[in-house]
Amino acid sequence: MPRRSLWSPLAVLVLLGLAALLLSVTLGSAALSLADVWAVARGQGSPLARTLILELRIPRSLSAFAVGGLLAVAGALMQVLLRNPLADPYVLGLSGGASVGALAAMLAGLGGAVITGSAFAGAFLSTLLVFGLAHGTGSWTPSRLLLTGVVVAAGWGAVITLMLAISPAERLPGMLYWLMGDLSYSRSPWPPLTLLLVICLLLMPLGRSLNVMARGPLQAAALGVNVRPLEWTIYLVASVLTATAVTTAGSIGFVGLVVPHMLRLVLGNDQRLILPACALAGGTLLVLADTLARTMIAPEQLPVGVITALLGVPTFLYLLYRSR
Repeated sequence: MPRRSLWSPLAVLVLLGLAALLLSVTLGSAALSLADVWAVARGQGSPLARTLILELRIPRSLSAFAVGGLLAVAGALMQVLLRNPLADPYVLGLSGGASVGALAAMLAGLGGAVITGSAFAGAFLSTLLVFGLAHGTGSWTPSRLLLTGVVVAAGWGAVITLMLAISPAERLPGMLYWLMGDLSYSRSPWPPLTLLLVICLLLMPLGRSLNVMARGPLQAAALGVNVRPLEWTIYLVASVLTATAVTTAGSIGFVGLVVPHMLRLVLGNDQRLILPACALAGGTLLVLADTLARTMIAPEQLPVGVITALLGVPTFLYLLYRSR
C-alpha cells in the first residue's frame, strides 16, 4: 500500500479522536466552555474547572480511549486468527476468564495490582483452556476454536453468576456495575495507553505476515510464514490486551466485534492500516460512548457497557444485512 494511502485515513482518525476527547472534557453534569478548557491548558482557570478537567475528565477520557483501542485491536487480531468476522475476545472467553480472576480478587478483599494480576491469570487460563480443548488429539481449526471459545465463555458466565450469588450484599452493587463496564474509578490511564502504543508499534512489522495469515495457514506456510508461533503470539497478545481492558474498565462488549468489521468495509483488509486504525477508532468510539453515559441522565451515570451494547447491536445487524 502506498505511504500516502496508509497515512491519510490514520490522520483523519487522529483528528476525530482529538475532537472526541475535547468533547468529553467539555460535557458532563457541569458543562464547560472551550474558553474554560483553554484557560486551564494555559495554567489558569477557576479551581473548579481545573479539578474537573485535570483530575476527573481527562484521566477518565484517556482511560476510555485506551480501553476502546485495546479491545478493538484484540478483536482485529482474533478475526485474523480465526478468519471469521464474528470472532472477538468476548466470544472466545478471554474476557470471561479475566472477569472471573478480577472478581475473585475483589471477593478476597484484595485490590490494586493483585486484581490486575488475577485478571491476567484468568485470561491466560482461558487461552490455555480454549487452545487445549480445541486442539484435542489433532490440529485445531478456526471453526473448532470458535465453538470451543463460545462454550468456555458460557462456562465463565456460569462461574461469574455463582460468584455474584455468594458475594456479600454490600459488595454486590459495585461488582455488578463493574461487570457492565465502569470507567468511574479509572484514574491512571497511562499503563493501558502505554501498552496500546507499544503493542501497535510491535505489531506493525508483522503486518505482511498477518495479511498472509488472513488467507489461511496453508497459504501462509507456503509463503514462508512460521504459522504456529504466529498463532500463539496473536492469542497471547489478545489475552494481554483484553485483561488490561477488563481490569481498567470491567466488561465492555461489541467494541472488538464492530470496530474492526466496520473499518475493513471502508479501508480494506491490510493489517498495516487496520491495526492502528482500530486503536484510534476503538478509542474514539468508547470516548463518545462514555461521554454519552455521563450526560444522558446527568448527574447520574450509566455503565458505558450499556451504551456500547445499545450502539453495537443495531450497528452490527446493519453490517450483517449489508454483507448478505
